[in-house]
Amino acid sequence: MKSLHPPPKLSRRLVLAAASVLAAPAFAVSRGSAARAAEVEALLAATFSTLSRTHDVPGLAVGLLLEGRPYFQTLGITARQGGAAVTPDTLFELGSISKCFTSLLAAQAQVQGRLHLEQPVGDVVQALRGTPLGRATPLHLATYTAGDLPLQFPEGVNTTDQAMAWLAAFAPDAPPGQMRRYSNPSIGLLGHAVATAMGQDFSMLSEQLLASLGLGSTFIRVPDAQMHRYAWGHSKDQRQVRVNPGVFDAQAYGLKSSARDLLHFLQAVLDPDRLPPPLRKALALTTVPRYQAGPMQQGMGWEMYAPPWSLDALLEGNSARTVLEPLPVKPVPLLQQPGSTLLLNKTGSTFGFGAYVALVPQRQSALVMLANCNVPAADRVAAAHRVLQAVGVMGR
Repeated sequence: MKSLHPPPKLSRRLVLAAASVLAAPAFAVSRGSAARAAEVEALLAATFSTLSRTHDVPGLAVGLLLEGRPYFQTLGITARQGGAAVTPDTLFELGSISKCFTSLLAAQAQVQGRLHLEQPVGDVVQALRGTPLGRATPLHLATYTAGDLPLQFPEGVNTTDQAMAWLAAFAPDAPPGQMRRYSNPSIGLLGHAVATAMGQDFSMLSEQLLASLGLGSTFIRVPDAQMHRYAWGHSKDQRQVRVNPGVFDAQAYGLKSSARDLLHFLQAVLDPDRLPPPLRKALALTTVPRYQAGPMQQGMGWEMYAPPWSLDALLEGNSARTVLEPLPVKPVPLLQQPGSTLLLNKTGSTFGFGAYVALVPQRQSALVMLANCNVPAADRVAAAHRVLQAVGVMGR
């Protein structure tokens, strides 16, 4: 049945670019490695040069992991005023891709026996004990199904104490597990619950996780010694901006990273056997679907799609409707969780940056795109889909 909610419109040039893939022959897997590499690099350059021109992107960094080899494509500058050339090590704001790391911290706490994903969050966070929201679980918070929490905290909620008071008074529109509504407060509360259960500061826990993943260029607060690598974001009126601190910002949208470091993280998701067993178990908890919402399956932070991974499905799953509106969900039974056959993806945005990651464990392939302006999500998704389809990850 065709959706009554069509995906957002793509720019005409990107539509034509995507269509050209279908008309072009697939890359020949029998080609020599040098010829194959040249084709992949040319594809990345053509695809993301088009994206950059279409949206007047100041700077862009792309990483692709394919057949065990990393490829990088960089374009433009770190700032329109006084910027340097973008490199694979330039730091960009990740926005909501940060939610995948917060969810991994929650899964890690579960593996360590310090937090149970299925227990009421009111058992952990004293301020929510006996409240309607306190009946939701950490798993509900990680999948935005705790009861219709909004996208943002209301104006005037600026501190943790104010946030907890607001959450304690919140009246859910639905019981936990029935509706999905994408929410920064939901993931923010999840991170707060993890820190409470572990008896540590959230930022410290994050630093420990990043170190265990081997991510030396991913930060909540960029150190002074690394500020020269931190790109400036650009608003719609081309002002140079960076993310402002806010309540639960580190938990929901606070990470900064490079294309090289983020691709290293995606490699760990693709090949977790290299990780210590407890971290491997935690990662596995985040990469299985929990709820079905339209064509998208919601995991802990990650959003997932079953084959054939069509562009239409990805566009609908990353549309404004899916972000802004509450959607009815159904639990995905454990026996129907397909794991490695899924495509995992996540967008991330701040006022000055736009990011996207996608990976297909079955094909051992991943792509990361980081830009220092907020490129429309639909065009980020379309460009990534074009590349992954052209190199044979999506099939023909």
